[in-house]
Amino acid sequence: MSNLKDLTWEHHKDAERQDFVKVLMSGKINPELYATYLWNQHMKYDLLEALVSVTGKVNHIPDIYRKQHIWKDYQELWTHSEPPETVRSTLDYVAHIKTIMTDTQSLLAHMYVLHMGDLSGGQMIARKAPGAGRMYKFDGNVNETKEQIRALTNDDMADEARKCFEFSTQLFKDLMELDIEQYLEQTD
Repeated sequence: MSNLKDLTWEHHKDAERQDFVKVLMSGKINPELYATYLWNQHMKYDLLEALVSVTGKVNHIPDIYRKQHIWKDYQELWTHSEPPETVRSTLDYVAHIKTIMTDTQSLLAHMYVLHMGDLSGGQMIARKAPGAGRMYKFDGNVNETKEQIRALTNDDMADEARKCFEFSTQLFKDLMELDIEQYLEQTD
């Protein structure tokens, strides 16, 4: 059994402490800021899932792929003709994934961080985020899906999983550095 969760715990907690996560969990996030988040996530998931699917390592897990669900959520919320900003950390993430594109174990480490997040904390986010929250809705049994992902992990993935958490943390910071006044809902 892998100790990957324990080996990445501090990085996981750091990501959860970010102001963007607090705004998201408040239930008061502006739909356009959330759509900007989805836009950036879609870019990450699109490449990662394409590369992982070629390996065949997760194709047995029902409904694991999220990119189409993210795209539908984005389209539901984004009302402008021009797409939102792609933040630096997303571009850096995509560049990094291209450097490990033939390393199945490293790709699976990223899949573990992102998709386990959708299966775990994502279930709480779905109740707070604007829109339908398709990104966080899985057809299969969530606990079984988590176990299937965990079965693909090992402790040697820890360094790459930590990098994935670092990219996610930076995405949250980048989103908060946008012109935040246009995104945050005004509260009385």
